[in-house]
Amino acid sequence: MIKVMFICHGNICRSPLAEIVFKKMVEDEGLSYNFLIDSAATSREEIGNPIYPPVRDLLRRRGVSYEPHYARQVTREEMEEFDYIVCMERYNVRNLERLFGHDFDSKISLLLDYTSKPGDVADPWYSGDFETTWNDVNEGCRGLLEKLK
Repeated sequence: MIKVMFICHGNICRSPLAEIVFKKMVEDEGLSYNFLIDSAATSREEIGNPIYPPVRDLLRRRGVSYEPHYARQVTREEMEEFDYIVCMERYNVRNLERLFGHDFDSKISLLLDYTSKPGDVADPWYSGDFETTWNDVNEGCRGLLEKLK
């Protein structure tokens, strides 16, 4: 079983979007049996909050179904259990290192590392540009899935 954890700051925008998109891609490929996919935050700020409404709207417009999701913070046990810790931006990597040290550096990557344009996934929280985030997440998830297949 391949275990993938998506990480962002609050776990209400980008990481749950990546979790949902990646689950759909894995399902469409008939590979769900081989994956455990989840998402979490580096911070405690949004714990218990649902997916940010504009992200839910984006998913509905795209016809992508999803189950209820509530923000939570990643744990040390999850850092140990998961094979791939995929962050949305460099800031998330720094926060993980602050929380857990450098013990997990070999597992941590950025989602866009799996594309031809490495860098940070656009943050719609500040820009309001959910389309760019959608495109970044889709491209990164497609590249990650190709690597893992």
